[in-house]
Amino acid sequence: MKTILVTGASSGFGKATALHFAQNGWKVIAWARRLSSMESWRSELAPELQNLVHLSEVDVRDLSQVEAAFSALPSAFSSIDVLLNNAGLAAGKDPVHQGLIDDWERMIDTNLKGLLYVTRTVSPGMVTRGSGHIVNIGSIAGKEPYPDGNVYNATKFGVDGLTTGMRMDLAKFGIKVSQICPGMVDTEFSEVRFHGDREKASAVYHNMTPLVAQDIADLVWYMVNAPKHVNLADVLILPSEQASATIVSRRG
Repeated sequence: MKTILVTGASSGFGKATALHFAQNGWKVIAWARRLSSMESWRSELAPELQNLVHLSEVDVRDLSQVEAAFSALPSAFSSIDVLLNNAGLAAGKDPVHQGLIDDWERMIDTNLKGLLYVTRTVSPGMVTRGSGHIVNIGSIAGKEPYPDGNVYNATKFGVDGLTTGMRMDLAKFGIKVSQICPGMVDTEFSEVRFHGDREKASAVYHNMTPLVAQDIADLVWYMVNAPKHVNLADVLILPSEQASATIVSRRG
């Protein structure tokens, strides 16, 4: 039985992926800041599947929390086959001269440093075993910047570069490194970006059909279950009505 570690597992991509893998018989380590949210979705699983899920309250921005949670893993969960670096966010959408420093710090600390902290903690075990798969959640914003996305764009361009560099470092140890770059997905993403303004958040998806979290979970599943000789190294996934970061057909 294989084991996946999912960060940012309280909602969105992380929740959908954790549930999908548990429902398909994988052991799941779920980390997030909102433990109660994870306990809620775990309770939706059949009783025999709930035992496949190990939850920890972890803020990936804090290296000491990452290391402590990893050290405290029960032996049944200690051999991690897949790491999904999903924890991330966009905070604010302002031109650079009006950006909030706190928003910048949150994005840099979560999207880049958090990903690095978790990878640095988990990857040595994969190297020792000579196998593993690391999947980083990037963004179309890491391929094509857009106005007022400045620092978020920069963090996701950073994830793009890190993914390539990690693949170069780890391929010789039998470890796959991949990236998923979603376009518009209807999760809590926009509500977080606009600091809880639901009207602004819903307007992002006006008159179009965005992806949903399960679409990303399905892609993660397909990616990590590909044949051993196949690595879907870099996947851009968009809703059909989205052509680029800034071009969306809103026909209703």
